[in-house]
Amino acid sequence: MGKRIISQRRGRGSSRYRAPSHRYAGHPRIPNIEDGRGYVKRIFHDPGHTAPLAEIQLKNGEKFLMLAHLGMYEGQMVEIGQNAKIIQGNILPLGSIPEGVPIYNIELNYGDGGKFVRSGGASAQIISHGEKTTVQLPSGEFKLLDPRCRAVIGVVAGGGRKDEPMLKAGKVYHAWKSKARKHVQVRGVAMNAVNHPHGGGKHQHIGGPSTVSRHAPPGRKVGRLSPKKKKKKR
Repeated sequence: MGKRIISQRRGRGSSRYRAPSHRYAGHPRIPNIEDGRGYVKRIFHDPGHTAPLAEIQLKNGEKFLMLAHLGMYEGQMVEIGQNAKIIQGNILPLGSIPEGVPIYNIELNYGDGGKFVRSGGASAQIISHGEKTTVQLPSGEFKLLDPRCRAVIGVVAGGGRKDEPMLKAGKVYHAWKSKARKHVQVRGVAMNAVNHPHGGGKHQHIGGPSTVSRHAPPGRKVGRLSPKKKKKKR
């Protein structure tokens, strides 16, 4: 009897593939308030995110978590609302942000807390305004969004995390384990037939024909040429 492949084991949700969510600090999001003002109480690392988190305390005593931007510091003032200043860390509707300003943690629908551009070092740009606001995402895709949707001004902190080498396999193991993923991925063709549908056989499949077509141009017609077709016997 064959074994479950890795994607099936992940879907089953065993302890190996279950994220340690009890270690996560929480869900950073834009609060559902029209206007507000607060300050950065502390900045800390969260294993569930690629960027540091900032704890914001509002004037009314409420607290919420947000993704820290590049250059954020403890004690920095943060404003929320349509009339907030266009400076890093403030939260404004897309319709109130000028073109070309870098933004992150953008809402897809008004009030959802932010869905786009949340990874470390990422940022988007507002291209134009109209009935819909055009935003260019880090992938280059253009998105038409409601001008009431909010976003944070700035670039997400933690962008240089990939520049520093890991140096040890153990660091890679712990980094991936914090997100419930295995740091080593084995190809299916390298497995035994009992472990994967691609496994087994005399040798590994190379993924394509090993011969060169007889109709190939002279520069490519090297190595093993495809055999001539045999004529059918009559």
